[in-house]
Amino acid sequence: MSNFSKTHSINAFSRLGEQLINPNEQLLAVINDEKQFNAWFTPESVLKAVKAIGKMLNRDDLASWLTGYDIVYDKAPKKVGLILAGNIPLVGFHDVLCVLVTGNHALIKASSQDARLIKYVLEMLGDIEPEFRDQYSFVERLEGFDAIIATGSNNTSRYFEYYFGKVPNIIRKNRNSVAVLTGNETGEQLFELGHDIFDYYGLGCRNVSKVLVPKGYIFNFFFESIEAYQPIINHHKYNNNYDYNKSIYLVNSDKHFDNGFLLLKDDERLASPLAVLYYEYYDDMESVQNLLDRQSDNIQCVVSNASLPVKPQVVDFGMSQQPALWDYADGVDTMAFLTGLL
Repeated sequence: MSNFSKTHSINAFSRLGEQLINPNEQLLAVINDEKQFNAWFTPESVLKAVKAIGKMLNRDDLASWLTGYDIVYDKAPKKVGLILAGNIPLVGFHDVLCVLVTGNHALIKASSQDARLIKYVLEMLGDIEPEFRDQYSFVERLEGFDAIIATGSNNTSRYFEYYFGKVPNIIRKNRNSVAVLTGNETGEQLFELGHDIFDYYGLGCRNVSKVLVPKGYIFNFFFESIEAYQPIINHHKYNNNYDYNKSIYLVNSDKHFDNGFLLLKDDERLASPLAVLYYEYYDDMESVQNLLDRQSDNIQCVVSNASLPVKPQVVDFGMSQQPALWDYADGVDTMAFLTGLL
């Protein structure tokens, strides 16, 4: 690893970022083919994910990000097992990036839902800088690892903790994101909130699955502002979820709002079913802060323009699915974990 440096990583990954923002014909073909393997991975969704990572990998942010860490490149690399999620396209890329830029070796257990795109993007990186090709391996079974970063559900996390608890690890569970509305939002802000709700069909942990609204909030303006997202109902799997949940609410006589492509239901839970957005009324901002702090271990980020001194990351409307390099999943600093491995 003596040939590596922060400058080396910045140059390689910033060039990769440029290629992802401006995909060539070969990458566009890979993007368009994904729908054959995963019906949720439409060309529009995959292109959105690819470009979001490209935007993340800009030279200035890479330089600023890496400045904050003491990376020793002349030591023997650690083998870091990565169990990647597959709920949205390239969702595991940031973990791979962190392992590579710290000079370690990534043993990648890709999700069957998202195994092809991550391989292709890393091949692109290898074409830019061939030395990176020796820094990762795709594996079917994790063996001989020094540390683990595993992303899964609350159920699989127990399995991960049992098998990987004896080595340094980051084990992630289910999380959801929440929006806090004050009632003073503009139509443009609520339209941007639509991205937080509907991008990737709501399948990501950074997608908003619940909104907190002041008592007496009327949803008419909200529905008007998100009307442009109506074509989402044309996706057959999304439509199936919408029809199923609507039928359940009608059969059970559950009070809900329905605009033809999104169901709103008053519910204290955070994780709503697909095509459903939970909402909950609040009395004041203090009660909002208390709720968010109590649920902080279950919240990935909070979307709002209100001033909220809470533990989860707060982002502006439309920005939940555009994380920066330093926006770590679950608020756990992956780079500090990797640079601290002995």
